[in-house]
Amino acid sequence: MKAVVYHGPKNISVKDIPDAVIEHPSDVLVQITTTNICGSDLHMYEGRTSFEKGKVFGHENLGKVIEVGAAVQTVKVGDYVCMPFNVACGHCENCERGQTAFCLNANPGAAGAAYGFAEMGPWQGGQAEVLRVPWADFNCLVLPKDAAEREDDYVMLSDIFPTGWHATELAGMKPGDSVAIYGAGPVGLMAAHSAAIKGASQIFVVDTHPDRLALAEKFGATAINAVGQQAVDKILELTDGRGTDCGCECVGYQCCDKHGHEDNSVTLNSLVGSTKATGGIGVVGVFVPQDPGAKDRLQQQGKMAFDYGNFWFKGQFMRTGQANVKAYNRNLARLIQHGRANPAAIVSHRLSLAEAPKAYEQFDKRAEGWTKVLLKP
Repeated sequence: MKAVVYHGPKNISVKDIPDAVIEHPSDVLVQITTTNICGSDLHMYEGRTSFEKGKVFGHENLGKVIEVGAAVQTVKVGDYVCMPFNVACGHCENCERGQTAFCLNANPGAAGAAYGFAEMGPWQGGQAEVLRVPWADFNCLVLPKDAAEREDDYVMLSDIFPTGWHATELAGMKPGDSVAIYGAGPVGLMAAHSAAIKGASQIFVVDTHPDRLALAEKFGATAINAVGQQAVDKILELTDGRGTDCGCECVGYQCCDKHGHEDNSVTLNSLVGSTKATGGIGVVGVFVPQDPGAKDRLQQQGKMAFDYGNFWFKGQFMRTGQANVKAYNRNLARLIQHGRANPAAIVSHRLSLAEAPKAYEQFDKRAEGWTKVLLKP
């Protein structure tokens, strides 16, 4: 089968690899019909992680079941399914509590696993013609009857829509709250969409890419084309000096200062500044324990110069981590099914699997108009 394979920094190809097969009775095989390129993939594409050469990308996956293992009970051949990016066993202590992003069995020696992701277990990604899905009864969300018709919406249930929703949950957002979202990439846009659905009174989205900010405005947000203190000052001005009730970090460790230089502390320190006293901050942008490719010594160690004094003095709280997709995906699917959510509004490109190298190159450049890329094997 054909798949998108990593060979080294900014070096990928679409090549033939051994076919995916059933390895355990609880597995299914899914013929992938849509698989997305995620902003998190770019960290690996750029060589800023320990992603192994020869591994297949792709953790945002949807497709049609073509084979089931002997122990599979609820998923059937022919079902359209969307898989959370989290690979989870469904029966460990964390999975039982709904914390499927921190499964204790899917990645031995660590908490949490994912398809096609650095240090997240042995699982191959779904930017391929076929994907093996383990613990399939637990990991497959069987989609409604309009799955083929609204495939580009439903595929967002694999990661970015639940992750955007999770950002607002981590921040403690309630109906009527104001929220500042740093980052207008796909996850930030989904956080804005989620905040609107949940009844936020004011939504601010901070970024410097006009095309992405224009999409944020379509979701009802106020665009803030600035970074750092300039962004903080603008938000304070628009909230009568009070700051927002809560804020979301949707950029991660490769965020940049006003000069375009990487500084992993920029967004978090800005959130401390633009969030009110006692407000909450939810962090879903990826931060890593080590970043050897960074120029800054602290950042190389996964650390930063965080404005802890103001954070403490303002009595704020912060919650972090990957989304437990299964905690949200079924209900979010209902929002899509009944027309309350349209996450596919951010899609800019629908390309073949063969076009993946070009797509990675353009998305990595943040080229104008490249907001969300879907691959159709």
